[in-house]
Amino acid sequence: MTAKTGHDPYHAWRSRDFRLFLAASVLASIGHEMQSVAVGWELYERTGSELGLGFVGLVQAVPVFLFALPAGHTADIVPRRLIVIVTMAISAVASIGLALVSRYQAPVPWVYACLALNGTTRSFALPARWALLPHLVPVDAYTNAVTWRSSGWQLAAISGPALGGLTLALWQRPEFVYLIDAFLTLASLSLLWPVREPVNERPAESLSFSSLLAGARFVFQTELILATITLDMFAVLLGGAVVLLPVFAKDILQVGPMGLGWLRAAPSLGALSMALWLAHRPPMRRAGRSLLLAVAGFGLATIVFGLSRDFWLSMAMLAITGALDNISVVVRGTLVQVLTPDGLRGRVSSINSVFIGTSNELGGFESGLAARLFGPVIAVVGGGVGTILVVLAAAWKWPAMRRLKGLHDAGKA
Repeated sequence: MTAKTGHDPYHAWRSRDFRLFLAASVLASIGHEMQSVAVGWELYERTGSELGLGFVGLVQAVPVFLFALPAGHTADIVPRRLIVIVTMAISAVASIGLALVSRYQAPVPWVYACLALNGTTRSFALPARWALLPHLVPVDAYTNAVTWRSSGWQLAAISGPALGGLTLALWQRPEFVYLIDAFLTLASLSLLWPVREPVNERPAESLSFSSLLAGARFVFQTELILATITLDMFAVLLGGAVVLLPVFAKDILQVGPMGLGWLRAAPSLGALSMALWLAHRPPMRRAGRSLLLAVAGFGLATIVFGLSRDFWLSMAMLAITGALDNISVVVRGTLVQVLTPDGLRGRVSSINSVFIGTSNELGGFESGLAARLFGPVIAVVGGGVGTILVVLAAAWKWPAMRRLKGLHDAGKA
């Protein structure tokens, strides 16, 4: 394929720093995904409440909202590698705290306190990670780097839930999972340590209300970025069913913790397959249309999952949602990097994390609340219908998205 098209599927891999960065991200994500399975299972065992599962997302989303503007500004004035290292160390401390809470059966609010600390570290880590990435590869390797980064995360999201479910099934001790997460986080920190970040040549900008809002102004003035992140945000907010998987695994599909691990892994299995396919294909020629169709398909697969009573059909639908969501990740991630000046990348990435990162957590809270009011099946099916309606509204509101062709062409416009 490379000889025929001139496309190098491994362009980003030729950078040593990108390889270290990707390996560190994968290790940390494996631990985080293992922890997510254990937290969901333990809380549902202790409380029996779908709303309690929804609060897992809420307490991690609130810090991202609270610290989004200062976190983005920090990523534009402080070495981004340093921010990632410090936040990873604090995240390991939060995981150790979860292990202690689980071991001694401390009150449930302490679980949420540790998760809130994780959410705080994430609010600073996400913009720093995304703003650091373009410095690790050549400009023409951005899309390839975003695709492989997504592949690495999805690989972790496949193995992490499976390992988390296996650990729970074998030992029935959630604290073991939390300690494994802390160990993997520290191991990933050691991998990130040698990564070289270019000397900060960004112009010094004093902290002010105007500088804090610079990223938000840029996003709202750049139609393609606003369209893609808004579409992705509402799709995940309405169509996410992951937080309710403990309910489906235990009460509807009746497959236990091992089945829960595989259900959690299914979206990432589909996403990894799609990411590998995209990495070996030439760049998209009609990226806008592909994005709209992918998000609509995400909503349709979510509806089928909510109605399914067969484990394997449920697995297949979750895999399809992951595969289609990965198209959105690649399109959005590339556009944010291509269209944003380096001096604003931290703040724009921070706004992006508010739109996208918190939509997962708030989507979890929305799903938990809807399940409490209407039942889990209606909550999931209704979210899928809402996702399709959002696609129709976005296609009407932002015609530039429908016309978008090559991703790198957008940066030249």
